[in-house]
Amino acid sequence: MFKKVLISDDLDCINQGVIAVLQALKIEAITEVVYCDDAFLKIEKAKLEEAPFDLLITDLSYIPDFREQTFSSGEELIATLKYKHPELPIIAYSVEDRLQRVRSLVMNHKLNGYVCKGRKGLEELKTAIHKVFEGETYLSPQVENALSRKSTPVIEDYDIALMAQLANGLSQKEISDYFRNVNIQPNSLSSVEKRVGKLCVHFKAKNAIHLVAMVKDLGLI
Repeated sequence: MFKKVLISDDLDCINQGVIAVLQALKIEAITEVVYCDDAFLKIEKAKLEEAPFDLLITDLSYIPDFREQTFSSGEELIATLKYKHPELPIIAYSVEDRLQRVRSLVMNHKLNGYVCKGRKGLEELKTAIHKVFEGETYLSPQVENALSRKSTPVIEDYDIALMAQLANGLSQKEISDYFRNVNIQPNSLSSVEKRVGKLCVHFKAKNAIHLVAMVKDLGLI
């Protein structure tokens, strides 16, 4: 079993629940932080001292406060750590249950486990820790279809950005202008219109409004 674990969550009550799970697993070296930056620094320091952490359990969403942070989310922390220390097992423990986000974390950043907070969250976290220790990937039942191509249509980041702006109420002309301003390609009005049309066909949506409703139900945005 893991011997040295770091917990990162900005809610103390959540940290206490996770600590209880770790203690039940007889893990004695437990460190908790409430900022992503602190988690990163502790992992770096432990690595330099040749006493690295065996596991990181982190939330994804952190409420901003007076302290300026380099990492604004657990997702950014995961991406950086998996790039610098790919051998470090990481479990996300979050209320977020959008399948596309889970899929991205696992496929793009090699996240080892994803547990949804909830009534059975701590019980699932215990299972996740065991599975990850054994070299397996664990996903909570709510999001386990995130890696299923049949259940989760594979769409590009461009499509996610496009549908997110549709969900924000922007017209296709406004989306074209927005994409041009933030340098997202392609950004011509005709390109946006064609892409929306293809997405409607792909999801069998009647129109853009129906498309947004469908992808929200699927957890893609």
